[in-house]
Amino acid sequence: MAHPLILASGSLARKSLLANAGLDVAVVPASIDERQVEADLPLDDRSPEGIALHLAIAKAKAVSVDHPGALVIGCDQTMSLDKTILHKAASLDAARETLRLLNGKGHRLNSAVCLVQSGDVVWQHVGIATMQVRRLSESFMESYLDRNCPAILSSVGCYQLEGEGVQLFEAIEGDYFTVLGLPLLPLLGALRKLGVNHE
Repeated sequence: MAHPLILASGSLARKSLLANAGLDVAVVPASIDERQVEADLPLDDRSPEGIALHLAIAKAKAVSVDHPGALVIGCDQTMSLDKTILHKAASLDAARETLRLLNGKGHRLNSAVCLVQSGDVVWQHVGIATMQVRRLSESFMESYLDRNCPAILSSVGCYQLEGEGVQLFEAIEGDYFTVLGLPLLPLLGALRKLGVNHE
């Protein structure tokens, strides 16, 4: 019997957010080639928001194939600085360059979430948070990297807001859950309408 609710992500933060909200969710991480999904998108869909949404849907559909009838939650997050989309840093040197690029500037986190059932998208949403990085000294950036690498290499902006990464910012506009990669309140509302969440 298919589990009624599946998270198509291996993110511990997303799993924790859903569990803390009282949802019984099975975790089945999707295996897709994200860069290939991006490359296959029409030019009109290659905005930071569009890429996040298409990746979320691709992940949910990939898991839905093996779990017919289950409601699959797909998620993805992109980070954009002006028109540039940034990806996770692959090394300490790349993380250093990311911090220098973000230093004193505002960027956006585009967090997409969708629900797929039997291969069909039944709901989708993109939440956006604007993140203003304070002016960082070289010495702070080096000490921050020393203390937090390699853990921050798993986060697209080289920060985790629930940890020391909060020290990078002077202002944030948007939903905390969106920053963490899962626009939780809209998702909970959609699940209530579908009868999966508490009324």
